[in-house]
Amino acid sequence: MMGASIRRRLVLLVLASIALVWGIALVSSYGQATREVSEWEEARLAELAQILALLDERNLTILANARIDVREEEKGGEPGANDADDDDALPRDALFQVHRANGEVLAGSPQLHALNAWDLPLPAVSGTQDIVLGGQRFHSFTLRDAALGHSVRVFEPANTRSDLVSGVASRIARPTLIGLPVLAVLVWLSIGWSLAPLRVLSEAIRARDIHRLEPVDIGRVPTEVRPLVDAINQLLSRLLHSLERERAFTADAAHELKTPLAAIKVQAQVALAEPDTALQRVAMERVVQGVDRSARLAEQLLLLARLDVHEKMSTEPIEPATVAKSALLANERNAQQKDVSVMLTGDLRAEINAEPVLIGILLDNLIDNAIKYGRVGGRIEVAVRHVGARVRLTVSDDGPGVAASELDRLTHRFFRATGNQATGSGLGLSIVARIAEHFGANLQLGAGVDGRGLTVEVSFPAYSVAQTSGYAPV
Repeated sequence: MMGASIRRRLVLLVLASIALVWGIALVSSYGQATREVSEWEEARLAELAQILALLDERNLTILANARIDVREEEKGGEPGANDADDDDALPRDALFQVHRANGEVLAGSPQLHALNAWDLPLPAVSGTQDIVLGGQRFHSFTLRDAALGHSVRVFEPANTRSDLVSGVASRIARPTLIGLPVLAVLVWLSIGWSLAPLRVLSEAIRARDIHRLEPVDIGRVPTEVRPLVDAINQLLSRLLHSLERERAFTADAAHELKTPLAAIKVQAQVALAEPDTALQRVAMERVVQGVDRSARLAEQLLLLARLDVHEKMSTEPIEPATVAKSALLANERNAQQKDVSVMLTGDLRAEINAEPVLIGILLDNLIDNAIKYGRVGGRIEVAVRHVGARVRLTVSDDGPGVAASELDRLTHRFFRATGNQATGSGLGLSIVARIAEHFGANLQLGAGVDGRGLTVEVSFPAYSVAQTSGYAPV
């Protein structure tokens, strides 16, 4: 398929453009040559008429019976001449007729009798004229000389211009016809040489696989190819980063799942080996807790996988405060076990455009972390505030907090702050960060209640202006 090859397409376009330009130039040259020859012929006929006007009757008679060959070159006139290059090869005898002042013919070419042109009336004024004599076209020039009292009329066959112009055109066209194939070969080779970096690039890309994702380097790259090479290298970099993240995620997930599974196995073995029914029950409760922890970890891993592939999710206007109430109710038992007081404040009707389930997961993780890592008998504040064009959702606690050097790592997967004894997988804030990113929200970490503990702030683009403000203790 011709269109499938850039090289062929470029060659055809270049040659077509050149042929078009050459064709226009040839037509223009032909037209210019026609005009030049026409002007030259008219000047030559006028010059011949002036010469004849100066001759006496005797010389005119002699000249009339002789042949006046007005060709510039005679066919075969010079040894070694190339007839094909002769611009004036066809026979061309000039005829003339000289009239006295009374209109009587003083002398004339005998051939005019055969052409029935002996008695042609003279034009009223001097100048050129094209006429047909004996079925053949002639160029004629009439000279009325008042000083001598003579009128001279010269006739020349009309093959002159066509002969000369065709010669000029052939000499212009011949190099074109010879040069076009040569130019086609040169263009083909030149374009092939110019496209060589693309071939080298394709070979370099073909050599890449999952084990070899280093940037493509093909040496000096043309300006037009550089954006393509840069884009490919960026793609390889993202792919390498994605694979590394996937390998790390898989390794960390396997490690995190291994711990609760090992604990479940141990507790199950204890339950099987323990004859005491009460101890068996305790062991089985721990097995159930381990299964719940493993199930929650698996759900979180699946959610991260969905967010990582940027799975499209439907959105709708929701009130974060309403979702926060549900999350607080879901974590109420855990809060009561640690004697933690929880309060929801702010713009309770502020709206964002998001997916309710994901926002529920986000808030559930934030509240669960605040309870889990907060102090016994502590305080948790959940606030929803409409600030400008954004809605800020914050969850703060007054627990031991996190070292400043570890704040930036809290959103890393499976990272757990130093000194934390609470059970967990280290995925909570990582999930919060991915959900926030998915909906174009900003995540910030800082000091908690009264400068203690931790505050997590997620700022969403607002869906609409908040209508009311409220204060709702829980």
